Amino acid sequence: KRILILNGPNLNLLGKREPEIYGNLSLEAIMEDLVTTYTDISFSHFQSNHEGALMDRLNACVDDPVDGIIINGGALTHYSYSLYDALNMLSMPKVEVHISHIFSREEFRKTSVISSACDVMISGAGAMGYRLAVEALRSV
Repeated sequence: KRILILNGPNLNLLGKREPEIYGNLSLEAIMEDLVTTYTDISFSHFQSNHEGALMDRLNACVDDPVDGIIINGGALTHYSYSLYDALNMLSMPKVEVHISHIFSREEFRKTSVISSACDVMISGAGAMGYRLAVEALRSV
């Protein structure tokens, strides 16, 4: 299986940014955990603070499809209709991941405009959410 993991704005600062909300693990540590845990899966990882770069990476899946996508859109989750459109046009299974419990936070975070373009949402499981997302993709 080939799985693409997309991480949006500010997720490059995991482990440094608000550890009481997002934990102490860096994004690199989370990705390394997946690679060493799931040796039968080929992961590609892309993180960007720029919305257009995330669109470009998703658009590339049209000509070079993967078996599944895991996306943590960061703040783009709550307002990016272009991210929704890019996800929605792809037919492979998609899992939306949030490290924090978005429904127990600020009002604006309780809305995800990308959810209906995804098959599964995992929210509030911390870094373990990425493993849960892999397990969800393995079952489809």
